Amino acid sequence: MDVILLKAVEKLGTEGAVVHVKPGYARNYLVPRGLAVLASPEQLKTVETIRQQRARKSQRVKAGADALKQKLESRSLTLKLSVGADDKPFGSVTTHDIAEALQHEGIMIEKHAVRLDEPIKTLGVYEVPVRIHAEVTATLKVWVVKA
Repeated sequence: MDVILLKAVEKLGTEGAVVHVKPGYARNYLVPRGLAVLASPEQLKTVETIRQQRARKSQRVKAGADALKQKLESRSLTLKLSVGADDKPFGSVTTHDIAEALQHEGIMIEKHAVRLDEPIKTLGVYEVPVRIHAEVTATLKVWVVKA
């Protein structure tokens, strides 16, 4: 029996996939729980329409992410770090600091998108990856200077 999955089912398929399952599995588990519907020509057309709409939406989101990537890579960010005697830093620059500085410049980025292995604790120039989208990662130039 062929069914169309409405939600991703582990070890069976992803949302929108047409899979062949045993009739009892479809009747007793998938359909009653709202995980699948029986594959009919009308249902297949509906699923194809939904798939096309999602593809178009995904392209728009990716295009927006590419534009944001160009915007991020065309500028650099200067952050101040308090230092004491012998240029020993007090504190560090974290993902939160970078995201907050970007928000002050009008670029809305969540702190989880900024990829730092560990906080920046020394003065200098750093290239910080920012994951904007699953397929788009920008490289932001961050200058850490004395406060």
